[in-house]
Amino acid sequence: MPINVLMPALSPTMEKGNLAKWLKKEGDPVKSGDVLAEIETDKATMEVEAIDEGVLAKIVVPEGTADVPVNDLIALIAAEGEDPGSVQAPAGGGGKAAEAPPKAEAPKEASKSDAPKSEAKAAGDGQMSYARANEAPDAAKTVNPAAGSAPAQRESGERVFSSPLARRLAKMEGIDLSAVTGSGPHGRVIARDVQAAKTAGTGKGAPGAAPAAAQAPAPKAAPAAAMPVGMTTDQVKALFEPGSYEEITLDGMRKTIAKRLAESKQTVPHFYLALDVELDALLALRGQVNAGAPKDKDGKPAYKLSVNDFVIKALALALQQVPNANAVWAGDRVLKFKHSDVGVAVAIEGGLFTPVIRRAEQKTLSTISAEMKDLAGRARTRKLKPEEYAGGSTAVSNLGMFGIKNFQAVINPPHGTILAVGAGEARIVAKGGQPAVVQAMTVTLSVDHRVVDGALGAELLQAFKGLIESPMGMLV
Repeated sequence: MPINVLMPALSPTMEKGNLAKWLKKEGDPVKSGDVLAEIETDKATMEVEAIDEGVLAKIVVPEGTADVPVNDLIALIAAEGEDPGSVQAPAGGGGKAAEAPPKAEAPKEASKSDAPKSEAKAAGDGQMSYARANEAPDAAKTVNPAAGSAPAQRESGERVFSSPLARRLAKMEGIDLSAVTGSGPHGRVIARDVQAAKTAGTGKGAPGAAPAAAQAPAPKAAPAAAMPVGMTTDQVKALFEPGSYEEITLDGMRKTIAKRLAESKQTVPHFYLALDVELDALLALRGQVNAGAPKDKDGKPAYKLSVNDFVIKALALALQQVPNANAVWAGDRVLKFKHSDVGVAVAIEGGLFTPVIRRAEQKTLSTISAEMKDLAGRARTRKLKPEEYAGGSTAVSNLGMFGIKNFQAVINPPHGTILAVGAGEARIVAKGGQPAVVQAMTVTLSVDHRVVDGALGAELLQAFKGLIESPMGMLV
């Protein structure tokens, strides 16, 4: 029975991928950990590794193929003892791999004479969705640290098959994969299963594990009524003179941004809160801290704090002061977090990333500054790993460097809020009944009303304002 290689889901938002390049050719031997192909996702170029041994018998989807749906068959591997020449691609080329019939009980062992009985197990065990972002092939052959020292097993002794993203998320959240029910192909545990287990508190050793009765998944809500569609491509083109425009095909990232933000504005009940914050104390403190930064032998300072670094830290601390606002919408419930994981919008050519500063409330300003520079640099070259831009309960979008005074940012679901930061500028205000010139900026908090009410959002902004205007507290 040949082993199916499927188009893996390499990020939480990935629905399709481009098969950029095959690194193995038909007839090549394959070992566990070998890099098979490069996949271009909606966010980055990533590598797919093998998790079984054999011979790459048939490439079903050729390199250069765009928009291959997740879980479509892309190749077949001949298992040990199987003639690679006898392996045939399914009629019609790539597509969904045939589902194996459900097993009443997983056999402990399967001999060659039991091949018909073990077909389901072979098909299930053969799904390949192991990937690691932006690593060299030699490095990718090492053991994945997120997977632990040995493959997870269920109490029955059966091996747990899971995607690399699921394994990384499980390690981050302390969730035992053997206690998670997989919804991927042939029962494979995928990222959404780990997220569901986290929500329900499922998993051995998971923090705050819920009682067994609370672990049953909640029934899915009925789909919302279909939204009216906009104008078609042909209808839009008919409005303009032929030859007066250039058509630009959307890449995966742009398609994902368009889809997610349209869904956000259609399904998330946004409201907006804005206030002005004074920056004089912050700018003075920033200047003192940067002036005191240690320098290397070439005179380069160890760090150079930006206003945005203070904004990230202030928002993280404000969420700790107003913990009920540190939450996201999860369908039929709200998830409230202990730590402040703050996303930061980074503009890149053709789109944007929102890498997340984890536990920002615990980090120093210099640490936040260094981490943000690293994440932003790798975002611009599309070298971020999925776990580096997944999650978070809020985000910061700063357009002040472009001179924008104020704006309203669109919430990135499932976040409960996003803070839009405008430019700092000299303004005339009343001080003690007299006019005075201060440096100030306008910030606007976009809020999901299902998660945060008006008074709670206002409390969060007031806490943020207090930290920005009295910034010494952020150094403690």
